[in-house]
Amino acid sequence: MSKTKLLILLLINFLLISCIKEDTSKNNLKFKVGYIGGEYDGLLLENALNSYLNAQGIYNESSEYEIKANITHGSNLYITNIDNTSDRERITSTLSITIIDNQSACQIYDYNQTISQFYIFAASDLFLSNKKAVKEIKKNNTDELVKKFLKNLSRASLICNDQS
Repeated sequence: MSKTKLLILLLINFLLISCIKEDTSKNNLKFKVGYIGGEYDGLLLENALNSYLNAQGIYNESSEYEIKANITHGSNLYITNIDNTSDRERITSTLSITIIDNQSACQIYDYNQTISQFYIFAASDLFLSNKKAVKEIKKNNTDELVKKFLKNLSRASLICNDQS
């Protein structure tokens, strides 16, 4: 009886996965990642782009389509309650990506997206936890922005945007 239930559940999982899978390689285009500056934040972005492109099978180091990206992180302090006992810091991450067709020297896609999260300050003697929170939020924001980019890329029409 339990084998039958497990088989039915397995069949339902296969059916659901096959229904919701997006075809990111609909145009059979492959992309390479160009230089990304920004020290540690740029390294995180480059690693995320490379790994997600590889996972979807649309990464090729010798491709004519090059992804040029930039990520910036900003922060601002705000207080959310009336008695001012809860200091919070919002980390805002902005991702800008341009895809260039190197063969025709033309920009074929432009993407800009912003995401933000906040954390509550710890006491000053626990300042290391604040640094760790900022680092973790930047990493999470970078991953989310790359996932959103790839989701939009699968539906994008990649045509030349230059008017010259």
